[in-house]
Amino acid sequence: MVPAHGGRAAEPVYRPVLAGRRGELEALAHLDDALAPLLAPVIDVHAVDACTVDLLGRLPAGLLPAVDVSALPDCPESEPARWGVPLVPVIGLADSDRRLVAHGMAARAQARAVVRLRTGRDRAGPDATTGAVERVWRLTRLVPEQCDLLIDAGDVCCPADVRLAEPRVRRLAGWARRHAWRSVTVAAGGMPPAVARLPADEPVRLERFDWQLWRGLADLDVGYGDYGVGCAAPGAGDVPGDRLPTLRYTTDGGWWIYRWSRRGGRGDERFADLCRTLVAAPWWPAAGAGFSWGDHEILRRARRGAGAGSPANWAAWSTSHHLAHVLAALLRPDREQRGGPWRAGPDGPERRAGRAPRGESRRAG
Repeated sequence: MVPAHGGRAAEPVYRPVLAGRRGELEALAHLDDALAPLLAPVIDVHAVDACTVDLLGRLPAGLLPAVDVSALPDCPESEPARWGVPLVPVIGLADSDRRLVAHGMAARAQARAVVRLRTGRDRAGPDATTGAVERVWRLTRLVPEQCDLLIDAGDVCCPADVRLAEPRVRRLAGWARRHAWRSVTVAAGGMPPAVARLPADEPVRLERFDWQLWRGLADLDVGYGDYGVGCAAPGAGDVPGDRLPTLRYTTDGGWWIYRWSRRGGRGDERFADLCRTLVAAPWWPAAGAGFSWGDHEILRRARRGAGAGSPANWAAWSTSHHLAHVLAALLRPDREQRGGPWRAGPDGPERRAGRAPRGESRRAG
């Protein structure tokens, strides 16, 4: 882990948006203790059950996840403060008054919250957006300095998506400089909705257009977020019934998708062959099994040291490698992939009232 300057605790440099499923949560649970403080994951929760809460409770001590419960019914059972584990609430601009009050209680326990602004939904203009966040701060009893802003660009799966998303993000980042946010992060998802339609028995490379979008915004000095190895499109998923052994392996600027059906019908042998092919590839890391928990599990299967696992395991190992790879890229000594720390606008932040600084355009969002 790169030490923080001046003896201060390390600040997160990466905010992945992950589905609240067993695979993704297992990957977080196996994160190296030294890397945990550098991640600030956002977990999209679609169901509250004992398994989900248990997995959230088993995350490393240095990892404080934010949970988005906007897909759950607006009722007391869906309030993160009732789950008995340290969590940060994710706040949406359209959340009900009741939910905002509940989020405020959860946020004050950790002295922070995440405000999620979706470019595809929250497009009411700068003044209306300012009014919406002021309502959030009023009902949660928070101030901007306690809130991390997540600008969520959603699905960017082709060059046209990147060209469409970039000006929207820039307008919103310009609007964000009116306020003293704790941090500002841009997140997007580049994984196509259904990799099960890709050819099998050969690695297929896909571009990480989410990474391309963020690098094109380097002058904004905003943090990086993505959707891991998952898809950002709401309700999207692979073809039902497709259970071919599959890994999504992250490299610089791309993913290699492995879907394997060769070597007959035995799943263990098919997956072992997949892993042997991956381990022999030029993009297998020099650190090998030491690169991440996921890489360790992949190498075990390449040596036939364990069974093929399940789709949840494949998602866990793919996500584990992805998290390690992105952190390694963001922490390169020359910082060629990173912007600097977020700063409010030169005229000072607007902490109340929806007024733009003099001379600033009121067009945004």
